[in-house]
Amino acid sequence: MGATLRAPTLEELAGDPHPHLARLRAVAPVAFVPALGGYLVTGRAAALDVLRDPAAFTVDDPRFSTGRVVGPSMLSLDGAEHQRHRTPFVAPFRPRQVGARFGTFVAAQADRRVEAVAATPSRTAELRTSLAGPLAAAVVADSLGLDADDEAIVQQLLGWYREIVTSVSGAAAGRAVTAPGTESMAALASALRAHLDAGAESLLADAVNAGSLDRAEAVSNAAVIMFGGIETTEAMILNALWFVLGDHGGWTPATHDPAGVGQAVEESLRLEPAAAVVDRYATRDVTLAGTEIPTGALVVVSLAGANRDPAEFPDPDRFDPSRPNVRRQLAFASGPHVCLGMDLARLETCVAVAALLRRLPALRMANGSPPPTGLVFRKPERLDVTWDAPRKRRVAAGLELAVA
Repeated sequence: MGATLRAPTLEELAGDPHPHLARLRAVAPVAFVPALGGYLVTGRAAALDVLRDPAAFTVDDPRFSTGRVVGPSMLSLDGAEHQRHRTPFVAPFRPRQVGARFGTFVAAQADRRVEAVAATPSRTAELRTSLAGPLAAAVVADSLGLDADDEAIVQQLLGWYREIVTSVSGAAAGRAVTAPGTESMAALASALRAHLDAGAESLLADAVNAGSLDRAEAVSNAAVIMFGGIETTEAMILNALWFVLGDHGGWTPATHDPAGVGQAVEESLRLEPAAAVVDRYATRDVTLAGTEIPTGALVVVSLAGANRDPAEFPDPDRFDPSRPNVRRQLAFASGPHVCLGMDLARLETCVAVAALLRRLPALRMANGSPPPTGLVFRKPERLDVTWDAPRKRRVAAGLELAVA
């Protein structure tokens, strides 16, 4: 059935999974893990085989955790139905359209929130709640036609999102869907239906007007966009800052241009993808990387494991933004379910990180800031930072100027 070796526990996979993933991968890139109740794929080549073959490894299964919370959507369907649900949302998330549609808005939102952080008298801040989460939620709110300038709406959207994430994460670990998750999904659906009834413009309205989706289907897909848009971007910002501001290879952010920030973001995606795993289900008996997998078995693709496969990334645990092949990381998956909003998430993360480093060049992590954790979604639970007061120097006229 597969490799016989000590398999990791859920706690080990949720804490620091990387040594355990490396140990599994060294013996077999596909192995049965009892704690998951399925086969864990840790090798990059095997991961690509799964992600690019929806005929053999499907998401269209009643056990699929996200589908149980938000309903049928592009995330939980394959084949023609998957294309019908996904196609109405594709065009706005192409790279050129992302820049044109969101570039100015993202920059303004990031600058406003970074300025609020910089104005903190104590020169300390917690960046998940002050920057990463609210920025991601504001962009999602704007894309779905909600008022992104209304902070109460942004915070409400964040509240719904956190309950839905908790419910999906629990379902992935074998627990029941939570009542707050179900209630949050219903509240989100109600808000989106009200937006559609008002006849306002948005990506959601465009998808409905395209005619291939009814309102319920469009709302389920909008929930996926909210869920992925906030979760992925919040985690990307936090994980990138955790590597950039921490002692991880001596990379000096203040000396790098925007392209350098982009490379650092890509390398942080490689080392700690926001979504550590994605689930598939075998549609037939199949042999994957030498391991026999029976029909119906759960196949868990570890994007975190694939991204540290030394066959592709030498010295895989080292933070090295100069890697020439860093874009071959699989943080956004691959195949027909590759992340729809990956270019928007990259834009938000790069803009947020660059804005922070530009405004607060002496920024550093505070002692005790935790590392990324999580079984399915990985990020620091909080990211505490501090910075020095501006230095002062005297000028010829006897006046004092504050300089960073």
